[in-house]
Amino acid sequence: MRQVKASFTGKKTLCALALLGAFSAQAQAQTSSVTIYGRVVAGVDVVSNATNADGTSGTRWRAASNQWGTSMIGFKGTEDLGGGTNAFFLLESGFGATTGKTNGTELFNRRSYVGLQGGAGSIKFGRNLFINNDVWFLDPTGQQWIGTASLVKGRNWPGAANVIEYQTPDFGGFTATLQTSLGEQAGSVKNGRKDGISLAYIKNGLELRAIYDVVRDANGKYGSVPTTTAADTIFTNSKELILGGTYKIDNLKMFVGYENLKAPDVAAGLPSKVNHYWIGANYDLTPQLTLIGSVFRVNVNNGGGNANLYMLGANYYLSKRTLLYVGAGSVRNKGNANFALEAADATGPGAGKGQNGGYFGVAHSF
Repeated sequence: MRQVKASFTGKKTLCALALLGAFSAQAQAQTSSVTIYGRVVAGVDVVSNATNADGTSGTRWRAASNQWGTSMIGFKGTEDLGGGTNAFFLLESGFGATTGKTNGTELFNRRSYVGLQGGAGSIKFGRNLFINNDVWFLDPTGQQWIGTASLVKGRNWPGAANVIEYQTPDFGGFTATLQTSLGEQAGSVKNGRKDGISLAYIKNGLELRAIYDVVRDANGKYGSVPTTTAADTIFTNSKELILGGTYKIDNLKMFVGYENLKAPDVAAGLPSKVNHYWIGANYDLTPQLTLIGSVFRVNVNNGGGNANLYMLGANYYLSKRTLLYVGAGSVRNKGNANFALEAADATGPGAGKGQNGGYFGVAHSF
């Protein structure tokens, strides 16, 4: 009887140890973490030939908030589900440090998504930056307000709601991202919808990228619904192709890019094609100081004119998280072109006119 009892007790002990091990493995597989992060950017900005609401113009001084980069606060987290699969989420809101106001009415106006990641890649659902924001990797300025968005009036830096996005694993330096932003209109799968694909190859200091996207209007077409300024319709609803690359050798990083916009459904006589080109470089003069230089050019058909933009800047890192920035530039419009120096400005200096300006400030990340 004792022997049987001992055997039974031993079996219970073994079962308890097995269950403990199983729970321990499960707990280990389901470890999770949440991170709070953000950035605060603020300084001073000055632009010549700025236009007021009443039509008057002149030099404008203002507090700089997002000119170098967006101030933001975010929350991100991951959970290990085991078997090489993770669940993740990200919530991010941009704001203006000089006013404290958010950059939009949404609580999380930049990103709010949840997804899964594993050996087959990752998939996410929610709100995200639109896929053409990958132009950031090709922009010598890092998408500052004087940068790749200026001569396309912000066409390559919008957000996207109702997103489904898939990214492949890394195949020897090659990755692909596919994104759709559902229009959610009854009776149509095209009205108001955005789609895009972004391809990248990164290896040995070389980075090559190709981005193609479409932004449809309320009719599911490209420019059939005019904007307030009809000539700018191509910058709101169009097909977009971005090609470019970077190459880093020692302290020098070189940039080259091309962007093409097409809006085949605009009214006759309105601009329907845009060609945008740029070159630039970043040079690390010291481990703390990076110099920036770039030249941009745009040509618009159907009498839309052309423009050149020149930008010089510098980033000086006081630490890994804090830097001083300065950027200056000039835009020269010709013909009917009316591009503002800074992409976020709704109005330019006037058709055929130039604009000069710049900004400086402090950026702190946490």
